Amino acid sequence: MIEARALWADKERFLGEASSGHAIVVDAGAEKSANSPVELLLIALCACTGSDVVGILRKKREPFSSLEVRATGERTADFPQVYTDIRVIYSVGGNVTHKAMEDAVRLSKEKYCSVSAMLEKTAKIEFVIEYAG
Repeated sequence: MIEARALWADKERFLGEASSGHAIVVDAGAEKSANSPVELLLIALCACTGSDVVGILRKKREPFSSLEVRATGERTADFPQVYTDIRVIYSVGGNVTHKAMEDAVRLSKEKYCSVSAMLEKTAKIEFVIEYAG
């Protein structure tokens, strides 16, 4: 079981910590002194699917030299302001075959990425691959 907590610091700022013992500052207010909770969802999506893709490319022995995963998200105007549309862009460097990269992204989306699976309950997620060479 994973446990998490958020300890109020000041204003709308919290110190979050999970079972791993690592802490992170979260700012839910207008000050934006740290990432907001909904920004952290997109960061989590990028890291989750990125980790999957790296692992799959390594298993396939694909010679990638870099991977950047970016995401943009649109939210509803009404509360709760859930994500409705998310675009995930993978920028991969190295001599990776297009088929291997496409397979890795598909496997992450369809089988491995827990964050993607959760967000897909409310959002349409589009995946785009850019080859940096």
